[in-house]
Amino acid sequence: MTDTFDVDVTRDLDGPVEAAWAAWSTPEGLRAWWGPGPFTCPAAEVDLRVGGRALLAMRAPAEYGGGDQWSTWDFTLVEPVRRIEYTYRFSDADGVPQAPPMDDVPAEGHHEVEITGLGDGRSRIHMVEHGYTSAAARDMSQQGLEACLDKMAGYVAGGQG
Repeated sequence: MTDTFDVDVTRDLDGPVEAAWAAWSTPEGLRAWWGPGPFTCPAAEVDLRVGGRALLAMRAPAEYGGGDQWSTWDFTLVEPVRRIEYTYRFSDADGVPQAPPMDDVPAEGHHEVEITGLGDGRSRIHMVEHGYTSAAARDMSQQGLEACLDKMAGYVAGGQG
């Protein structure tokens, strides 16, 4: 068996689990946080159910060369307002799988999301992404995911979710 490196990120949110769930389950919510830092999400479709799929575009700002990077999330487990598991793939705008941008990034990644209530109207997101084949690829993805979840925290705290 090949060793892999997992991304593991937890973020506490100043909003209830329902708001965190909305950030995952609606196109508006996904567009608000998908893409680290200055990256944006100009397009998001989501059918959040087992067997459903999300199709998202992450747009790079001009200083990073511009352009859209598409991905699909094929949902394998959905427990409303609690847990999501999905297979992540790089794709084109039609959802057709494409090769990953780097060799040590998996063509398919298994991702897990857990949402828990903390009381006082707060919640926690815990995410794990499996399958990176180098620490460098894992570390780059972890930085990106942490920045995305920072944006999600702002979205949820602003009452948008």
